[in-house]
Amino acid sequence: MADILRLGRFEKNGWPPPTMTTREELDSRRLNEAARIRLALNSMRTEAREKVKGGPGTVAFVKEELCIGCDQCTLVCDDDAIELYDTPLASPILNIDVNRKAKVLRDPCTGCRLCVLACPTDAIIMIDR
Repeated sequence: MADILRLGRFEKNGWPPPTMTTREELDSRRLNEAARIRLALNSMRTEAREKVKGGPGTVAFVKEELCIGCDQCTLVCDDDAIELYDTPLASPILNIDVNRKAKVLRDPCTGCRLCVLACPTDAIIMIDR
C-alpha cells in the first residue's frame, strides 16, 4: 500500500517512477569517475611539478614551523637526503612524547623535487644552492 502511495506521488508530479541501478551500471560509473579523477590529479601534479624549480643548482629546504613530521618526504627521497629529528615542543602545555621535524642534508640532495610534491603541508621548498 505504501509503495502505491509513493509511486502515485511520482505520477502526480509527472516524474518517471524510480528504478534500481544495476551492479554493472554502478561499476561502470565508478570506473568512469575514477578515470576522471586520475586524469585531473595527473594534470594538477604535472602543473605543480612544472612550477617548482629544481635540478642540480637547487636544494630542498624545510620550513620547520610547517613540518608535521609525517615522514612522507623521507619515503620518496631516493638520495637519503632527508632525516627526521626530535625537537622540543613550542608549548609545554601539549603533552606529546615525540615531535619530529624533517631536515635536508645539502650534499646528497640532487634537487629532484619529489619531497616538495610529497609534502602535505607545503613545508618543503626548493632554494638555490
